[in-house]
Amino acid sequence: MAYRWLADAVLVLHLAFIAFATFGALAVWRRPRWAWLHVPVMAWAAFVVLAGQICPLTPLENALRQAGGAAGYRQSFIAHYLLPLIYPDAVQGEVGRGLQVLLGLGLLVSNLVVYAVLLRRRRSRSG
Repeated sequence: MAYRWLADAVLVLHLAFIAFATFGALAVWRRPRWAWLHVPVMAWAAFVVLAGQICPLTPLENALRQAGGAAGYRQSFIAHYLLPLIYPDAVQGEVGRGLQVLLGLGLLVSNLVVYAVLLRRRRSRSG
């Protein structure tokens, strides 16, 4: 039972990481010092998604689930949990991979837009 709880804790941590990577620029908007943490988190998340890599939290969660007697999964965290929620029938083969790339690019573009607006506002205040 403890392994399942630990696996669930890793799952929650993974979701929090993804949420911070996705929406962290909004936190930076209010507290600019968060950028030192958000930029590497965003870069890592984009790399994992765009390169088709598996985040180290995924095998950790799988190992804990298997140690607790549950089945693991082979795909990435995004393909296993998030894509079925966003695009229920589109997680098979190259279509699913293409959606992951689009999500990765969306992550980068949306955050870069927020950072660009922040930099522009800062420059206009100082100049």
